[in-house]
Amino acid sequence: MTKAIVYKFGGASVKDASAIKNLHRVLLNRLQRKMVIVISAMGKTTNFLEEILRFKFVEKDYYSNCAILRKNHLAICSELFEEQNPIFSIVENLFLQLERDLEQPLNRGNYDQYYDRIVSYGEMLSTKIIHAYLCKENFFCIWQDARELIATDESFRSAKVDWSLTAKQCKKQLEEKLKKFPVITQGFMGASPAGKCTTLGREGSDFSAAIIAYSLKAKSVTIWKDVPGVLNADPKRFPDTIKFERIDYKEAAEMTYYGASVIHPKTIKPLANLKIPLNVCSFVEPEGKGTIIGTFPDERHVIPTIVVKDRQVLVTFEVTDFTFINESHMHHVYAELERLRLGVNMLQTSAISISICLNEEMFKLEQLLEEMGSYFKIKYNDGLQLITVKNYDEASKKQFLNREGVLMEQTTRSTIQVVCRP
Repeated sequence: MTKAIVYKFGGASVKDASAIKNLHRVLLNRLQRKMVIVISAMGKTTNFLEEILRFKFVEKDYYSNCAILRKNHLAICSELFEEQNPIFSIVENLFLQLERDLEQPLNRGNYDQYYDRIVSYGEMLSTKIIHAYLCKENFFCIWQDARELIATDESFRSAKVDWSLTAKQCKKQLEEKLKKFPVITQGFMGASPAGKCTTLGREGSDFSAAIIAYSLKAKSVTIWKDVPGVLNADPKRFPDTIKFERIDYKEAAEMTYYGASVIHPKTIKPLANLKIPLNVCSFVEPEGKGTIIGTFPDERHVIPTIVVKDRQVLVTFEVTDFTFINESHMHHVYAELERLRLGVNMLQTSAISISICLNEEMFKLEQLLEEMGSYFKIKYNDGLQLITVKNYDEASKKQFLNREGVLMEQTTRSTIQVVCRP
C-alpha cells in the first residue's frame, strides 16, 4: 500500500498572496493523493499575536493591532478571491472569536494557557485561507483541525506529546480521507484530553510534521524553506555559506540542539526512530536538490557550522557563605529550572558560582530570580547572543573567541560556545 508523504510550509512560504500562489504551484507539480500538508501562520503573524498579548497583559490598547492583523489577512484574501467567496466571512468570524477570547482576564497564573489559545489563531487563519484558495484552483483537499490529531498534556507553550493516542487519532482522522484527497492541517498546535488548545513550542510546525509522519509511518517529510537546504550558517548573517547535500540523523540532531533554526529541535527523533527521510528544500527554487537527512553514518562534515541564538539571558548564581559549589547547589538550581520548564543552552561552574544561558521567557526569569534569591547572590544580563561553532577550525576560533563583549565562553574538542553582547 502506498505510504503518505508529509509536506510542511513555514510562515515565509505563505506570507502573502504571491507566496500562496507559489505554494499552489509547488504542490501541483508534486501532487499525490496521500499527502498531508502542514501549514504555519502567515509571515510574522505569530510575532504580531505575541505583541497583542503583551499589550493585553500591561493593559495597553491592543485593539488597533487586532485591526491591523485583520486588515492584512483580508487584503491577502482580496488578492486571491472574488468578493463573494465565503472565505471573507470565515476570516471575519475567526477574528470575532479572537476578540472574544481576548476579552477574558489575563494574569501571570494563566498566561501560558492564554498564550496557546490566542497564538494558535495564526495557524487557523492561514490554513482556512490556503485551503479555500487551493480548492478554488481545483486542487481539492480536506481541511483538518490539528487539535483532533495531536494529543498532548497541559504543559502549555511546550506541550508533551501523547504518542500512543496521537497515532490512534491520526489513523482515525486521516487514513480514510487520504484515500480520496490530500489533507491540509495546522502546525505548532494540539490539544489536551480536556480539549484545551496547546502548542508545541516556538517554531513547532516542523515537529508537527514529524509527529504526523511518525503516526502514519509516512514515506518521507519535506520542509519547504526560503533557503536551498541545510547550510553551515544563516546566510542572512554570514556570507559564503555552504549547503550540505546529505546529513546523518545524529549530526542533524546535534545541529538542532545547538539552535540551528532551519529545523525544530524535536523534529529529528521520531523520524530517525522509523528511518523516515527528511528533505529540506527551497520553495523559491523548488526544482533544486535541497538537503536530505537520513541514515548516513559515514557522512561526517568537518567544515565549521555556526549557529546564532538571539534573546538570550545569562544568569549567575553565587554562594554567599564561601562554600564551594557542590551537587546540592546544582540540584537546587536544576529542580527550579525543571519546575519552570526552562531549558539550559549553556552551563559553566566555578568554585563559588553556577552560570547558565537561557532563552528569554516572559515571567519565568522573574520567577526563577524570586525563588533562588534567598539561596544565592544573583547577577544576570539579558538581550544577549549565544554563538555556537560546531567542528571549529583555527580561523573560526580566532573569529569568535576573545572578541569584544564576550561574557562567557567554552571550548570542547569539537565545539566553541560564546555568550556575548550582539
